[in-house]
Amino acid sequence: MNIVVWNEYRHEKINQDVARIYPEGIHNVIAEYLRKENMIVGTATLDEDEHGLTDELLDKTDVLIWWGHKAHDEVQDAIIEKVYQRVLNGMGLIVLHSGHFSKIFKKLMGTSCDLKWRQAGEMERLWVTNPSHPIAEGITEYIELEQEEMYGEFFDIPEPESIVFLSWFAGGEVFRSGCTYTRGKGKIFYFRPGHETYPTYHNGQIMKVIANAARWAYSPKGSKLIFGKTEPLNLY
Repeated sequence: MNIVVWNEYRHEKINQDVARIYPEGIHNVIAEYLRKENMIVGTATLDEDEHGLTDELLDKTDVLIWWGHKAHDEVQDAIIEKVYQRVLNGMGLIVLHSGHFSKIFKKLMGTSCDLKWRQAGEMERLWVTNPSHPIAEGITEYIELEQEEMYGEFFDIPEPESIVFLSWFAGGEVFRSGCTYTRGKGKIFYFRPGHETYPTYHNGQIMKVIANAARWAYSPKGSKLIFGKTEPLNLY
């Protein structure tokens, strides 16, 4: 299984607080953990040529993990179209935190993907609402984060196929924080936690969820989907 962790890698360069938590970038923290899980992992960032997502790289990527926040509009539409087609043909996609507003997630969902938010460093509890789901394997009843950014309902997304996690925040809001979808042959998982100013990706339980999600989203390569005019299989 070949995984690519994509990150804007902008906050880490301009915000000292973020750089202190993720000196090598969010993408490298996630990649390092997944490598310890015996996965083959590469990284790509926004400011690389083609945002690091070349045809060669995408063709061999089984699961793409996406973290974006402040520069969604800078991602080229042509690159998004290539990622979109790869998902339809079977590449898994894990969208993290503010990636809910990324071009690729909105294109796959077909909705605004908007929500309520507040950055106040509140406690978050991610309750497991589907304990039999593979993404929740090894996770106890809930994950507690001492500080996180609040996301609140209504979250303008299509009805998920499964809601694996539901968040409760100290301010009283709740949020569908772990949602699964299928588009074409590709599996998609949206996972809410991960604001850049908090050490969320240093939390072992959060990283276990991401590793579980990568395994769940992986699909062995098969034939591409075929559409359009076709001849009958049998002639009578």
